[in-house]
Amino acid sequence: MESDDDAASDANHLAAAPAPTARRAPNIQRAPRRGLVLVFTGNGKGKTTAAIGLAVRAAGNKMRVRILQFIKGQWKSGERESLLALAPLIEIGQTGRGFTIERLRDPRIPMDDHAAAARDGWEQAVQIVRSGGYDLVVLDEILGTVKAGLVTLDELLTLIREKPPELHLALTGRGAPPELIEVADLVTEMQPLKHPLQQGIKAQRGIEF
Repeated sequence: MESDDDAASDANHLAAAPAPTARRAPNIQRAPRRGLVLVFTGNGKGKTTAAIGLAVRAAGNKMRVRILQFIKGQWKSGERESLLALAPLIEIGQTGRGFTIERLRDPRIPMDDHAAAARDGWEQAVQIVRSGGYDLVVLDEILGTVKAGLVTLDELLTLIREKPPELHLALTGRGAPPELIEVADLVTEMQPLKHPLQQGIKAQRGIEF
C-alpha cells in the first residue's frame, strides 16, 4: 500500500514534469510551390487512373484542378461522372472524336474531324495552362494526340517551358518521347503483365470506363 510520503513524492514529480508538446507537422514545403511535370505513360492500363487519383488528392488539399481529355470523345465514363461532384475544385472537359488508332477508329468520323477537335483542344489547353487559374492541370491522352500527329512535340515542350512556375502539369498517354522524359520531373511507366482481355474478358463498366 502506498504511503502518504510516496504519494506526495509522486505528486511533486508530476508537477515538475514538463507539459507535453504538440507534435510538429512533417517538414513539408509550403511556399513558394515548385510546379512539377508529371508523366504517366506505357502500354499498361492505369495512366488515366493515376492522373485522376492525383487530381482527387490535389482537390482534397483545396487545390484548383482542371482536367482536359483528348481523343476520348464525349462518351460517358465513370471518372467524369464522379468528378462532376467535386466541382468547383475539379473541372473536367473533353475534346476529341474518339480513338484515332486505325483498328479502333470509327470509320464514320474522318481524320479531318479528329484533327480539328485536337487543335481546338490544344488551344484550350494552352489557355488553361497559361491562365494561372489552376494549381494542377491534367492533359489526359495528350501523348496519344502527339503520336497521332495532331499536336506536335515541339508545341508540347514549349508549353511546358512557358507554364507558370508554380503549376503542376500532368500528362498521360502511351509512348512518351525521350525529349519529354528528359524535361519531366516524374515519369511513371505502366507495363502490362496480365490483362483480362487476354482471357477474352471484354471491357467492363467501372473498371475500364
